[in-house]
Amino acid sequence: MKNKIKLFLVDDDVVYLKSLEMYFRQYNNFTINTYSTGENCIENLAKNPDIIILDYQLNGIDKESKNGIEILDGIKAYNQGIPVVMLSSQDKIEVAVNCMLHKSCDYVVKSETVFIRLKNKINAIFKFKKIQRELNWYMERM
Repeated sequence: MKNKIKLFLVDDDVVYLKSLEMYFRQYNNFTINTYSTGENCIENLAKNPDIIILDYQLNGIDKESKNGIEILDGIKAYNQGIPVVMLSSQDKIEVAVNCMLHKSCDYVVKSETVFIRLKNKINAIFKFKKIQRELNWYMERM
């Protein structure tokens, strides 16, 4: 049996978060955990997610909450190897560059095609990881 991808979804907009969850649940290859705060995500990193979809603007409702960049930094401090895709309604190059500088593996703008683009990004990340493992296997034998 194929291993499922452990996906963490983090967004303070509970309706949007539920929509993301419902979209990914239709695929049998995901185990999904949802978090409405970045702090809850950080507290659950010991569950070893394979990938995290993280909203950029997490302090939109609770101004005391950490924003997406702060949570991204916390995730990377815990484990550099966890791929994090930042998700935002902001279509600004400065925001995307800032996310990449903080070691996000990608930045996706919320739009009508966001779910399909996120699925494609996840597939690309895991294809790359597979190729990396195969390359390492071959390099060890040389």
